[in-house]
Amino acid sequence: MRIDILTILPELLQGPFSASIMKRAQDKGLTEIHIHNIRDYSTNKHKQVDDYQYGGGAGMVMSVEPIAAVLDKLISERKYDEIIYDSRWCSFRSKNRKFILAL
Repeated sequence: MRIDILTILPELLQGPFSASIMKRAQDKGLTEIHIHNIRDYSTNKHKQVDDYQYGGGAGMVMSVEPIAAVLDKLISERKYDEIIYDSRWCSFRSKNRKFILAL
């Protein structure tokens, strides 16, 4: 099983996936973990991935362009059974892809 993780903080994920059960699964060839830094796909010189807030709420807004770029790259390289794109485990299906990338 291959797991590709998109994050803006790849350093934080190196530890958990290089120890314990996940490490043993990788050593046995049962799984592959690939961590992708979303900042590498940013087009501005500062590698920013956040966007301006709108609507008056608190918190940060992720820019869609770097996320779309890394997803396009990964999808062009191989076929995925499922892509989970948020912490609530929402599935990213092909019918949703055009809508999300068009934002």
